[in-house]
Amino acid sequence: MFAGIGAYVWWGLCPGFFPLLLPAGSLEVLAHRIVWSAVCLCGVLAVAGRFGDLRTLGGRTWLLLLAASALISVNWGIYIWAATNGHVVDAALGYFVTPLVTVALGVLVFRERIGRWQLAALGLAVVAVVVLTAEVGEPPYVAVGLAISFGLYGLVKKVVVADPRVSVAVETLLALPLAGGYLVVLQLLGQGHVVGYGAGHAALLVLAGPVTAVPLLLFAAGAQRLPMVTMGLLFYLNPALQMAWGVFVAHEPMPLGRWIGFGLIWVALGVLTVGSMRRREASPVP
Repeated sequence: MFAGIGAYVWWGLCPGFFPLLLPAGSLEVLAHRIVWSAVCLCGVLAVAGRFGDLRTLGGRTWLLLLAASALISVNWGIYIWAATNGHVVDAALGYFVTPLVTVALGVLVFRERIGRWQLAALGLAVVAVVVLTAEVGEPPYVAVGLAISFGLYGLVKKVVVADPRVSVAVETLLALPLAGGYLVVLQLLGQGHVVGYGAGHAALLVLAGPVTAVPLLLFAAGAQRLPMVTMGLLFYLNPALQMAWGVFVAHEPMPLGRWIGFGLIWVALGVLTVGSMRRREASPVP
């Protein structure tokens, strides 16, 4: 339980970390996040003695992990941009919407049967997006981008057969050449921010690795020991804390239309949770 709570609280407080890395741009921060996460996770594999697992991964698994690497990189990039450009509330909305996107993907991709509770939740989510679009004057691109990229990432991970530590390490290692090459080019062009901004700033850039790796490991530990229903309910700690940070710390605007849109999403999540619990209670115990 402490591991699960720790993972979601950690993620929920990340909006306070990434602005510390300015004036580094979003792509540069993303590259540092990938490089130093790869270093941390390779250390975890070394300590756990799991490097040998890499030789047992089949070609299909490598392709799936390549897709997962691309999706989580897109998700991280959007989130970093949102956290450093005054869109923390939009990012919170994206993670509130993610469970609903997961349900929709389950229906579309895995042909899972959908009940009236889930259908009602999806309908409310569509109405919420329409309300938010009308309020802002354009679709909530940050929220939609985060929700879809993370939903697709979860879909890919659902069919990957590998130890969670190994799969996450491989995802960062596959992105490492591109991220590392980008950082080298930035430095050669004199546009990097590793040097020239003090040892403290350089240390913060390196710290992006542990900041990324630690909650992933906590999440893996919690997911292995807690029921899925419990992990699903704990998930809402993450966007709730992010929204609180955006509203009360970053003082991002929350006009009435935005509150209505968020309210509809919360009702949809409540309907989805109640429906899931009712289905779990009605299912026969093996």
